[in-house]
Amino acid sequence: MFKRSLQLPAPGRETFFLWGPRQAGKTTRLREVYPEAMWIDLLRAEDYRRYLQNPERRREELRQRPVAQVVIDEVQKVRQLLDEVHGLLAQHGVQFARADRARARCAAAPPTSSAGGRCGTNCSA
Repeated sequence: MFKRSLQLPAPGRETFFLWGPRQAGKTTRLREVYPEAMWIDLLRAEDYRRYLQNPERRREELRQRPVAQVVIDEVQKVRQLLDEVHGLLAQHGVQFARADRARARCAAAPPTSSAGGRCGTNCSA
C-alpha cells in the first residue's frame, strides 16, 4: 500500500466531485478521510434500487440523523441524486463528496441537472 498525496477537505467543509478511472482508489481514499460520513454506495443493489425509486430518501434520512458529510459513491448511476444534493446543500449546509468514474459523463449531463456548473470544482483524481 502506498500513501496518497491527494488532500481532501475536512469533513463538513466543502462539496466536491472526485473523478478517476476504475480501481484508482477513489472509494478507498474517501473512506480513509471520511470514516464517520453517511454513505450511499450505488454499487450495492439495495442502495441503487432505493435511491433510483426515491432520490429524496437522503433528505428524510438526514432529518433523522444529521451529519456534516455525506459520500455518494458511483453517483453517475443515479443522476437524480444531484438535484437532492443541490437542495440539501442550499437549505441545510450538508457537504457532499461524490465519486464518479468519468468526468465526461458529468460534462454531458443535461442542462436541467444540478451538475451544471459544478463539474470542475476542487478535487480530481
